[in-house]
Amino acid sequence: MVLEGTVWKFGDNIDTDVIIPAPYLVTTDMGELGKHCMEGVDATFSQKVQPGDIIVAGKNFGCGSSREHAPMAIKGVGIACVIAESFARIFFRNAFNMGLPIFESTGVFQGIRDGDRVSVDQDTGEIIDHTIGKRFFANPIPPFMQELIEAGGLMPYILKKKVHVNP
Repeated sequence: MVLEGTVWKFGDNIDTDVIIPAPYLVTTDMGELGKHCMEGVDATFSQKVQPGDIIVAGKNFGCGSSREHAPMAIKGVGIACVIAESFARIFFRNAFNMGLPIFESTGVFQGIRDGDRVSVDQDTGEIIDHTIGKRFFANPIPPFMQELIEAGGLMPYILKKKVHVNP
C-alpha cells in the first residue's frame, strides 16, 4: 500500500503532551482528539491539515507519557502516517496498537521540507519526495503489523480474528 500526502514537519523530542495536551484526555473519540492534535506546537494545525497528509519529524517523536491518545489524535486529524528519525519506544508500540503507520528513516528530517509532496510504500519502505525528486528508505512494515494497521489497530484485529485472550 502506498500512502501519499503533503508534509508537516516537526522537530526533535515532540512529546505526547504536545501531540495531544492533557485537558483533552477525557475522551477517546478520535475525531474529537484530532481537533486538538499538535495544539501544543501549532494551535491551528488541525484546521490546516488535509486527510492523507504526512508528519515528518526528527528524533524521539512521541516521547513523554505512554498515552494512547497521541496516535489516536494523529489518526483523528487524518494524518496517513508519521515518518521520523526515531520514535520513543512506547509511542512506537501504541501507534501500531492504534493502527497508525509509522516509519523510521535516517536523513529524512534534513532531506524533506515542510509542504513537500511525499509518498511512502508500506511494503518496501521506500519514501519518495516528489517535490524535489529525492528517495529515502525506512524499514518496511512487517506483514503482521500491516494486518494491525488494516484492521484499525490491535483491538479491532483481535475482534476480527476472534483471538481469545486469557484473563
